[in-house]
Amino acid sequence: MPDSIDRARRLLLGAALSGVAGRAFAKADAPVRPAAAPPRRMEPLKHVDAGVLNVAYYEEGPADGPVAILLHGFPYDIHSYVDVAPQLAAQGCRVIVPNLRGFGATRFRDPATLRSGEQAAIGADVIALMDALGIPRAVLAGHNWGGRAACVAAALWSERCRGMVTVNSYLIQDLSRAMVPISPKYEVALWYEYYFQLERGRAGLAANRREIARILWEQWSPAWDFDDAVFERSAMAHDNPDYVDVVIHSYRHRFGLAAGDPRYADLQRRLASLPPISVPSVTLDGDKDGVLPASDGSASASKFTGRRIHRVVQGAGHNVPQEAPEAFAAAVMELIRA
Repeated sequence: MPDSIDRARRLLLGAALSGVAGRAFAKADAPVRPAAAPPRRMEPLKHVDAGVLNVAYYEEGPADGPVAILLHGFPYDIHSYVDVAPQLAAQGCRVIVPNLRGFGATRFRDPATLRSGEQAAIGADVIALMDALGIPRAVLAGHNWGGRAACVAAALWSERCRGMVTVNSYLIQDLSRAMVPISPKYEVALWYEYYFQLERGRAGLAANRREIARILWEQWSPAWDFDDAVFERSAMAHDNPDYVDVVIHSYRHRFGLAAGDPRYADLQRRLASLPPISVPSVTLDGDKDGVLPASDGSASASKFTGRRIHRVVQGAGHNVPQEAPEAFAAAVMELIRA
């Protein structure tokens, strides 16, 4: 072998080895990034029989403090309030955060009970929980389904509601107008509601509950930089055995395509009149909401006959309590201190 070729090979080998060594030394000298701590979980949970449910709920704060009941939506869970609850507890509130029917460790007490997700049912669940815990009055606060539950309870049981915070204002559904179309640019965001009307959609939700939830989180809150661990912490609640039935019933009932539970028929009749909310209220819109655009609140003003404050929360999407917990907690405290 000619010396020139041998020398060239030795040079190439030396360069390769020095490159490997250099990368190894560089890696050894680089600061080690600590593994991200797992996100805080709201636990331990308590359980109480309340109406048709055994409700799993998180509680924080002094037992004798003014009560705030925080209500999550779909497809979320109690961790929408993971940063709201401690702020309220630190200011002396007794904070109750229940898993709604079909979510987390909440269970139906009777296998024969219709797995209803209708608005009357989730509103009645709030009052049943208050009765079971011996809570005469509370500030009710919620978003999405939880906001609807708060609106129903505040409208039909105003004597039990000290005040109300909701995202997207008045959320009691006008079922008489369920088939009236809205602007296509808003209809497109509701694709999942139409998908769930089909048995294909039921099968899809059963098989792909995490994928569907992830898509909705991203579409509804385009500015929210959540990670996999934060998502999974909430998605675990969707493994509830009643989740699919409750969700599908909710979206079919609101379009008049599923019968309601007869036990709530009288409440549904009362809700058909779209009763006003007379308790002091704070309503919030996220200015990055991917479902409903932020507004000045004027469109729903007639539905609030008591004192009502409306605010737009900068940088927040559809899940305002988790994306802007300080703003949400401040709204609750305004009503606690009123």
